[in-house]
This record gives sequence, structure tokens and C-alpha cells, in this order.
Amino acid sequence: MLTNYIKIAWRTLQKQRGFSFINIFGLAVGLACCLLITLYVLDELSYDRYNEKADRIYRIQSDIKFGGNDMRFAVTPDPIGPTLKKDYPQVEQYVRLHQRGTWLVKRAGETTNLREENVTFADSTLFDVFTLPLISGDPKRALAEPNTIVISESAAKRHFGDQNPMGQMLTLDNRLTFKVSGVMRDMPKNAHFHADLFPAMLNDEYPWGQWLSNNHYTYILLKPGTDPTAFAKNFDAVIEKYVGPQALQLIGSSMAEFRKAGNSIRYWMIPLTDIHLYSKQQIELAPNGDIQYVYIFSAVALFILLIACINFMNLATARSAMRAREVGVRKVMGSERQQLIGQFMTESVLTSALAMILAIAIVALALPGFNTIAAKALTVNQLAAPYLLPVLVLLPFVVGLFAGSYPAFFLSSFQPIKVLKGGMSALKMSTGFGGASLRSGLVVFQFMMSVILIIGTIIVYRQITYIQTKNVGFDRDQVLTVNDAYAIGKQAETFKQEVLRLPGVLNGSISGYLPTPSSRSDNAFFAEGQIDLNKGANMQTWGVDHDYVKTMGMQVVQGRNFSRDFGADSAGIILNEAAVRVFGFKDPIGKRIWNYDDPQLKNRKVYTVIGVLKNFHFESLRRNIGALSLVLAPNSGSVSFRLSGNDIPALVRQIEAKWKQIAPGQPFSYQFMNQSFDEMYRAEQRIGTIALTFAMLAVLIACLGLFGLAAFMAEQRTKEIGVRKVLGASVTSIIGLLSKDFLKLVLIAIVIASPIAWWAMNQWLNDFAYKINIEWWMFALAGLLAVGIALLTVSFQSIKAALMNPVKSLRSE
Repeated sequence: MLTNYIKIAWRTLQKQRGFSFINIFGLAVGLACCLLITLYVLDELSYDRYNEKADRIYRIQSDIKFGGNDMRFAVTPDPIGPTLKKDYPQVEQYVRLHQRGTWLVKRAGETTNLREENVTFADSTLFDVFTLPLISGDPKRALAEPNTIVISESAAKRHFGDQNPMGQMLTLDNRLTFKVSGVMRDMPKNAHFHADLFPAMLNDEYPWGQWLSNNHYTYILLKPGTDPTAFAKNFDAVIEKYVGPQALQLIGSSMAEFRKAGNSIRYWMIPLTDIHLYSKQQIELAPNGDIQYVYIFSAVALFILLIACINFMNLATARSAMRAREVGVRKVMGSERQQLIGQFMTESVLTSALAMILAIAIVALALPGFNTIAAKALTVNQLAAPYLLPVLVLLPFVVGLFAGSYPAFFLSSFQPIKVLKGGMSALKMSTGFGGASLRSGLVVFQFMMSVILIIGTIIVYRQITYIQTKNVGFDRDQVLTVNDAYAIGKQAETFKQEVLRLPGVLNGSISGYLPTPSSRSDNAFFAEGQIDLNKGANMQTWGVDHDYVKTMGMQVVQGRNFSRDFGADSAGIILNEAAVRVFGFKDPIGKRIWNYDDPQLKNRKVYTVIGVLKNFHFESLRRNIGALSLVLAPNSGSVSFRLSGNDIPALVRQIEAKWKQIAPGQPFSYQFMNQSFDEMYRAEQRIGTIALTFAMLAVLIACLGLFGLAAFMAEQRTKEIGVRKVLGASVTSIIGLLSKDFLKLVLIAIVIASPIAWWAMNQWLNDFAYKINIEWWMFALAGLLAVGIALLTVSFQSIKAALMNPVKSLRSE
């Protein structure tokens, strides 16, 4: 019986090739979108699960509210890991990581450095917590000794080629030498951070034991059976016992007084496997994903698959008039309803199976482009994963049964006596049993989802455009930043002066602090006099030179900039407007503020406010502008130049030549500031591109169904159109007659979709401190696009039917 079903189903598909193509291609595109999004979502959900102890690993994070700033850090004080291990038996092990930008690395004795971005200092317990297999070396001893380093396979090839790296020496930043004590496999791509070099933690580089300084990423491994929620309650006691005394020394107040003034310190734990999607802290080891986008794309995949399934339902029920006689004859010949249902369901599953084969081919072709857009490295082989292959096999049956269920029950319910009467009775049958109403509802649902995607895409692109064009408070255009200036030491000033002589170079400044989230230096400041918790400010403090403000195009709104004519400027400080507001200064110029300038909290340094900067964005527009100050202090992390002229590439080549003259053997690394700023929103740009792509595909699938539906409706009304033309109806009136019913459905879909899209996109925009307003024209534009696309789709069939010779359509009457 099954073989017979399959044979008849195959013949039916061949007989109605146009209908079959629309159904198979529409389903294939829908399934391909679903598979692509499934691969993306599964990859996002897989982060850090390769760790064998992932279910027991947690990262400690800190939330601090002080001095007008609400800071949420992924870093913690350095003593918290060892303290928890010492004081609480539930902690099996801990590991701390420390990361500081890029490093220049070379083999000991060589002169040429390579630039390494993934250098992370780690405790010797690294391999006790994380699963990082070593190819060479002992994980228990690899980082146990000072000045040892574990490198990845890729790093070993870069620095040593085919030589054995074990025991070899590497020099970092021309000053720190490490012996290679282990070679590990490259870290998986689905890790929330990546490192190619793990040097042993430098015990003499940091002021250890500082509970008020957050600079280490701390991970703890809990013993089996430990309740993480119950364990996290111990953090309050840790704060009272260890943070409290140092806070008392710094501000002269107890933790109770600290909290009473509206301040707070909180430590909390996040599971390792949640970091990538759920952590939204500042100073992350690497940019994270967002669970919100996983939900959004999962919903999009479901929407697109539903749209494709609805196409099948609509076209199958619309074709019921053409198959009514077939059903009648089969029933007269003795077929039972269950057998007819089986036949129609077989056709549906066969269609779905063919669509799945085509979908896999589409995925294979589309994956390279999708990987580029989504910044992934997905492969079609992942579809054969043990947890995904059964789904892949069952999905055609599920889709086929779901999409074919209503048409099968609808068609099999026809009464043979009525059907075999022929004439208009069979035609009426196609709209009987609520078929027309259901089809209308399904078309509305299809376009409702399409309009939601269109509105969402418009708003995402508007927000991205707003971010890219917003006045951020400084001029980021044509500012070139040359990295790693610290490698040439005092010659950085020589390099700056040499470049300033080049035509087209307007200004230059030496500082590693840039108005992008590249560096942070949080410090607590107080107004001169008694410590007032209500007037303290925790603010960024950037060491800059005299030319920094001018080079960055920042605006001084009160007072003045640093000047070489004022020797006292070494004790001067420039605040931004946010800092002035936190301190409560009405006239800030001349006011004196102070902070501790040593880790032991013994020496105070007093600064005099000489100027106020207009607020500028130095972090993501997701956050409000915080308090910030500039002080004259040497910091040769990078050299920035403001350029002018049309031939910028030629100017960059001249700057590179100057660098190579002064710093032979040091890599020339640079970027433009506007590119660095845009990097912050790369995730949103990717999301916008992906959303646009899938919105277009959703509309395409919906239009395929609408095209097929319009074709069958026009075919059913052929004689009616012929009669109307004979009676004098114009082509325009017939086109309007055939189109208006579909346009009514699209308009209903727009009305339903608009409030849903408004709510959903408001939720997304709430993540931004600075955002666009959702305006009426966005919905109008989406509606016009939907109506225009639907009209174009339907008009082709309407015009074709309206232009048909009525003699042909009425010949049989």
C-alpha cells in the first residue's frame, strides 16, 4: 500500500509541475533558513561546554556603585580566589587570568617581534580548572615555576616553525623572558575567550592583596554536590571581612556608612556556560553574544518554517476543486477516508523530503556567505552530528504531517455525490468546509510575520545608522593610531615629531588611553577636605600629553587645556561634564580634588581643576557617559595623529616608513579611530545584515505562496472574468477585482503586526542608553513595502487573467 501511495504521489507531483515547484522550492528555502539558524543557535549555546568540569566552574563578577557610577565588572580583586579557596571547603580550586591588550613577542636573541593579541597571564592551576589538553609538557607543572609559558600549536608554528619549542625562550615586550614549558592544542572556537600564550602570573608586577582594585578574572571550581546558590551567600561575609577594612582605610567609613550613602559592592557568580550569552559586564575577556539574539533568531526560524508550511496548506486547499473529482471517483471505487488521508499525507511527506534534500544543498552553498556575515566557522558536516541527525531525518516527516494534515482531512471529507455532479458544484467545494476562511487567516498570518521582520530590520538599521552618525563628542574621522609605541620607549616622542613634519599631518599625541573601550583606569577621587561619600567620584583617569585634547578634537567648555606655558599643570586635572556633576561643583575651575597615588593607600595626590571637557562617549552607546578625567602623565601605549588630505593611503605609507626607520624589527600596527569605534557595534551590524537577509527570504516565501494562490484563484474565476469582459468590464476593473481581496488580507496583517513589532523592538532598544525613537513612518514604510510586494505578486496573475480572450474561457458554455 505504501509503495502505491508513493507512486501516485510521485505522478501527482510530476503532473502539476508548477504547483510542485512552488511548494518544494518554498519549503526548501524555509527549511534551509531553519537549518542555518539552527546551526547558528546550537553554536551559540555550545560555548565552553567542551570543558569536562563545565557544570562546576563559575566566574566571580563584581557590581560596584560609587561616586555616581554604576559599574558592572567581569574582573574582581586579586585576593578573592585564594581567599575563597582558603576559607571555604566547597571550593575545590581557583584560577585567575590577567589580560593586557597586545604584546610584542619574539624568540630570545632575535630582533624581530611578532604582534600577539591573545596573551593571558594565568595561575598554575589553569589546567586544574579548564580542559586545555597539552601536546607537550605536564599540566601539573607547566606554570608552576615563575617565568614559564604555555603556548598553543598555532603560536608554536609562528615562532618556532618545525622546531621543538619545549625549553626555548620567548621575550615579551622586549623586557620579559619566559621559558616554554608546554604546548597545548588551539583553544576551541566556542570558548568565551581565546589565548595563544599563557605566561605564568607575574607576582612582582602587581600590588597583590588589594581588595579595592579590580583587575583579575577569577574562576572557581566548586566541589561536586555544592549548591552554587547557597555558596554565593558567603560573598557578603567576604566583603565585610576583607573589603571593609581597606575601605575604612581609604574613605574613613565603615561598610554600613558606605551603603547608607547609596553606594554598594556586590560579588556574584555566573556559570561558565552562561558567560557568552548572559554576561553583560564591562571589561570582558572578549566580546560576548546575547541570549536575546538566540531567542530572536529561533523565533525567526520558526516563523519562516511556518510561512513555508502555510504555503503548502493554502495551495493544497486551493487546488481542492481540481482534485474533487479524483476524490469522488476513489470513494465510489471503494476507497475509505483513512486511505485517502494516507495518500494525501504521503504526497505531503514526499514533497517535504524532496524539499529537505534541496534545503541541504542550499545550506551547503549558503554557508560560506553566512559564516562571513555571522563571524562563524560552521560547516555542513555539523548537520550530521549525533544530536542533530535524527532531527534532520524526522523533520521532513514532521513538516510533511503538519503542513499536509489540514489539506488531507479537508480533501478526504468531500462527498462523492456532490463532487461528481460536476460544474460549479466542484468549484464551490474548494471554498466549502471553511476552506476560504482558513486560507485567508493563513495569508494574514504569513504576512503578519513578514511585516514584523521588515519593521524589525528597519529599526535595527536605523539604530546602527544613529550610532555611526551620532556626535560622540570628539572628532573620530581621519585619526590614525599607531599601536605598541611603548616598544620604542623614549623614541616615541622622536617618532611623533618626525611624523608631524609630514605634509597632511595636523596634530599628534602620545597616549595609550583612547576614546574607545580600549583602556580603563578607574580611581576614586574626593573633593579636598573631609571625605564625603556623597561627593566622591569613581572615574576614569587617563594619562595624556599636552596635545591630546587637540588631536582628538575634544571641546573644552570651561577653563583651558593643558599648556606647556604652565609648569603647574603637572598637578592639573581636566574633568568632563559628568565628573563635574558628580562632584556637585557649580564653578569647578580652581577646585582641588585628591586620590591615593599608591597601592598601599598612604600617599594622597592633590589635583587642581583647570578645565572642563564637553562630555564625549568613551564606551558603548549602550551605557551612559561616566565621570572621566585627564592628567598629564607619560603613557606611551600608542601614538595618534590627525590627518588631512585626499591621499590618506600614501600618507600612511610615509608614516610606516618613519616607524621602520626608528623602530626596525618592530611590527607596524595601526587602525583608524572611526574603525575602532565601529568595531564596538560589529555585533549589531551582523545582526542587522542577518535580519535583513531572513526578512527578504520570509517575504520571498510568502510571495511564492501568494503567487500560487493568486494563480489558482484566477483559474477558478476564468469564466466569471470572461462574462464580465463580455458585459463591458475594463481590464483595470478586473485587475482591481482580483487584487483587492489579497490586499485586504495584507492590510489586516499590517494592522496586527505593527503593535507586536513595536513592543518587541522597544525591548531590544532598551539595551541602549542612547537610542532612536520608534516613529510612525517606520511602520508606514514596512506597510508600503508589504503592500507593494503583494501587489506586484498578485498583479502578474491578475493582468494575465484580465487580458485573456473571453471567447476561450466561455467556449464550453
